[in-house]
Amino acid sequence: MKILIVEDEEALAQGLKFNFEQDGYEVILAGDGAFALNEFKKPENNIDFIIMDLMLPGMSGYEACQAIREIDKQVPILVLSARRLSEDKTMAFDCGTDQYMTKPFALPELLSRVRNLLERRTQIKETPSSGEIKTIPLESFEFDHVKVDFQTYELVVREETHSLTKTELELLQYFIQNEGRVLSRAQILEQVWGSDAAVTTRTIDNFVLRLRKLIEVNPAEPKYILSVRGTGYRFLTRK
Repeated sequence: MKILIVEDEEALAQGLKFNFEQDGYEVILAGDGAFALNEFKKPENNIDFIIMDLMLPGMSGYEACQAIREIDKQVPILVLSARRLSEDKTMAFDCGTDQYMTKPFALPELLSRVRNLLERRTQIKETPSSGEIKTIPLESFEFDHVKVDFQTYELVVREETHSLTKTELELLQYFIQNEGRVLSRAQILEQVWGSDAAVTTRTIDNFVLRLRKLIEVNPAEPKYILSVRGTGYRFLTRK
């Protein structure tokens, strides 16, 4: 497995490289967003995972994530940043990142998150029939002004096309598969992120906000992805 680490602090970058190599990964380092994007584009690199800082010289981590998502909607991206504000995290998720960790961080947790995301990506690629990992049963799904294309990872809303990340698509798929049911945050975490994923329920809320911005006429008063106070969410396309 090959990891691209985008970090402009040399000591931290080298430390991450050493620890990931000790864990059996091949590592490529990039000190800025533009260089990272160029490394990702090289076919011979075949990057499996990206760890991205946000505050980088030249092209920011936000911009780099957006550019990478235009090329590849499935490669896992984990943001590792000192920025802790909710709006920073929301913006990162809007740019296509899958998970967000703040500095300082615990190395075992980072290694665990990377390992879990890579394992989930491998399982989805292999499309197992055991039922443990959900596969996408539909080619598309339509309701009102929205069409979801599960093959191209695209969401068409009022003739405007948006690209979804793998996690966004899986979350929307889970809602669609369970339309009308009240889904707890714990259920969503287990089914979409996996029971071993080191993420919080706040992560779900950030992803729901992103989906609401895309499909709801008024995200502040949603009619499709409804909040159930103290529990989680309920997805409805028919009243």
